[in-house]
Amino acid sequence: MKKSIFLMLFSIFIMGCKSKTPVTSTVVDNKTERAIKGNYVLSSVSYPGSDYIKVSSFDVADSKCFVGSKWKFVSNNNKGNFALDNASCTSFVSDITWYINKDGKFVMKILNDSKSKKLKEGYILRVQNVTESSFQLVDLGDVGGKSIDIVYQFQRN
Repeated sequence: MKKSIFLMLFSIFIMGCKSKTPVTSTVVDNKTERAIKGNYVLSSVSYPGSDYIKVSSFDVADSKCFVGSKWKFVSNNNKGNFALDNASCTSFVSDITWYINKDGKFVMKILNDSKSKKLKEGYILRVQNVTESSFQLVDLGDVGGKSIDIVYQFQRN
């Protein structure tokens, strides 16, 4: 009995001492940030069922409106901006703050008005396939209770 109580308390102690680093940790991956700095065009947005299902990207517009959008990523101050200028969609321009945490997650906040700089909400996406001329951001979406990957393909401008 004493042995089982000791084991249970020891297990709780070990789990309680485990380091917890949130996804939005301020520890950054500077190497990847420097690799993607610059001007880009979002060349495609793809996900399963994209011909039939509409996905709202970043709570701004339909994902198809983002195709052709222009993005700027400045790595030394983690600022940037993007502009939607798709002829069949409403135009939208916004500044952003962004960084890539040590887990390779792209953390972005859209700053579309002066009060938004104080917001704690943002978007967390996976970064993958980083090259000199392109990279992908992958968001996790939910369609009918099923998780899907929404892939944003960026090409250097």
